[in-house]
Amino acid sequence: MLGKLTWDAVPFDQPIPMIASGVVALGILAVLGWVVIRGHLPYLWREWITSVDHKRIGVMYTLLAMVMLLRGFSDAIMMRAQQSLAFHSQGFLPPEHYDQVFSAHGTIMIFFVAMPFMIGLMNLVVPLQLGVRDVAFPTLNSVGFWLTATGALLVNISLVVGEFARTGWLPYPPLSELAYSPGVGVDYYLWSLEISGVGTLVAGINLVTTILKVRTTGMNLLRMPMFCWTSLATNLLIVAAFPILTATLAMLLLDRYLGFHFFTNDGGGNVMMFMNLIWAWGHPEVYILVLPAFGIFSEVISTFSGKPLFGYRSMVAATMAICILSFMVWLHHFFTMGAGADVNAIFGIATMIIAVPTGVKVFNWLFTMYGGRVRFQTPLLWSLGFMVTFIIGGMTGVLMAVPPVAFVLHNSLFLVAHFHNVIIGGVLFGAFAGYTYWFPKAFGFKLHEGFGKAAFWCWLVGFYVAFMPLYVLGLLGMTRRMQHYDVPEWRPWLVVAACGATLIMCGIAFQIVQLVVSIRQREQLRDETGDPWDGRSLEWATTSPPPAFNFAFLPEVSGEDAFWQFKKRAAEQTGSEEKPEYRAIEIPRNSPTGFVCAFFATVMGFALIWHIWWMVAVGAIGAFATFVVFAWRDNDEDTIPADEVARIDRRHRALRHAILSREAAE
Repeated sequence: MLGKLTWDAVPFDQPIPMIASGVVALGILAVLGWVVIRGHLPYLWREWITSVDHKRIGVMYTLLAMVMLLRGFSDAIMMRAQQSLAFHSQGFLPPEHYDQVFSAHGTIMIFFVAMPFMIGLMNLVVPLQLGVRDVAFPTLNSVGFWLTATGALLVNISLVVGEFARTGWLPYPPLSELAYSPGVGVDYYLWSLEISGVGTLVAGINLVTTILKVRTTGMNLLRMPMFCWTSLATNLLIVAAFPILTATLAMLLLDRYLGFHFFTNDGGGNVMMFMNLIWAWGHPEVYILVLPAFGIFSEVISTFSGKPLFGYRSMVAATMAICILSFMVWLHHFFTMGAGADVNAIFGIATMIIAVPTGVKVFNWLFTMYGGRVRFQTPLLWSLGFMVTFIIGGMTGVLMAVPPVAFVLHNSLFLVAHFHNVIIGGVLFGAFAGYTYWFPKAFGFKLHEGFGKAAFWCWLVGFYVAFMPLYVLGLLGMTRRMQHYDVPEWRPWLVVAACGATLIMCGIAFQIVQLVVSIRQREQLRDETGDPWDGRSLEWATTSPPPAFNFAFLPEVSGEDAFWQFKKRAAEQTGSEEKPEYRAIEIPRNSPTGFVCAFFATVMGFALIWHIWWMVAVGAIGAFATFVVFAWRDNDEDTIPADEVARIDRRHRALRHAILSREAAE
């Protein structure tokens, strides 16, 4: 009846997962209880869970990423603590649990922190920057988010029901094959990523279509803000690369479930085919994560320097060059696997070449700041911290692009330090810069500046204290994923790294305090103008937060930095402003399709993991029926009356005019 699922699947004999899952369960129940008791459930269902508004979906993506950051960072703290204690000792994590911890950490941080964070910011901002009212496929956007949430839920269920993979964040065969991983851990990994991968692919298709086909009047490609360009490159990579991941994991599923031999050498398959396929997705994935961050830094540095972005067209060219070259370097991930000197040399040179357009971007950011009136506020601090940190990570990457060096450093902690140097210094710092920069646009008030700067400095110093020792340990010969060790020279560096992780934890604590304090002081931090940073692109032309329809009138663009041009013309304009003629606006109707599909996907994924075949059928039928019901609905739009549009827009114009007049008088 329940397939392989028995009471033995719950780890009653392991206190750490039981206590952790108990705390999480109590927290979830407390939040749900508060929501129900305070009567917020109808509001949540109507305005958030069933919303197809790109702004709401962007906020939910970002919230998912921040919650999963706490989950993934708890794994990081456990690993650093374990290694600092496990000298001539087994530490506090048994080997089988430690293997699950580092596998879950990598999986969560890449797929359920970095990806949702970037997709969330793109969802929130790109339609506003393009001057349009929504993405191309609003309901599909909701489906994509909820499928991503399903994958995250399945990974967390593995904490208390069954186990997670012990293979690392990429499930290399033969370790991931049934003979060596007979439990359900690899199945949790595979099904969570197959389901969330569909959600990511849907988001990619949606955003590519939006950027290429849904832009306001006059917004041609070379007038788009740089964040739109990096979003386009990112989502083109998603559309091209994620089917490779889906197909590769599907082949591994067929190996495990039906006895195929795609990746078993003794059955006629080839393990190296998995390596090539997974990294043909995996290296573009690095740029899927970091390209949106490059766009965020471009927006932030330009705004806080009070200047247009230096070398706009060269930045566009560099972005698209990275987009293409990212598919030509995957083999540098396995230089030691015997491809041969010629092949290694070709991929090593390609890896060095891809550093060139990235260097172009760094110089353009520096030249943008040069001669500008630079304001050192929190979003810019994240950007400056990124430039220094990412350059170090990039140099170590070019170093490892030399095949002989890769032979020495392969699978060492030097590699771990390099990867985190790029992902934390690039992706996470970019995500935090964008989160701080666009928070007032999403919610109508700024984040507290003091706690934001405290969080930044803890993160920056903590990163260097945590990961620079790993470079040393890699050169000393320590390999990654070691549960215990017997080399006394390693221990001081591991203790320092654990102290660095503690500093990062302080940074996260400051970010939580910053959010709480900002919500409590939101009236003092309120943004009435919609333009708290003196911005340059169109998202700042509407209210904070924007109305459901974004713009009462779709803006007409005549050049780069569209909103900056609008403000300049308004300052030069004399005489009374013409009274616009308002019209009713149609917006997409909210739909529970995404949430219901995700519910059935969760049921089906859990059932496939545990071989509960009748439940698989129920989930599949439910998901299919949901799409049929959605396809047959008659009315898919709501209308906002012209009077309501006029009321919202006139209030915004009056507030902005009053504030600007007061500032001019002062």
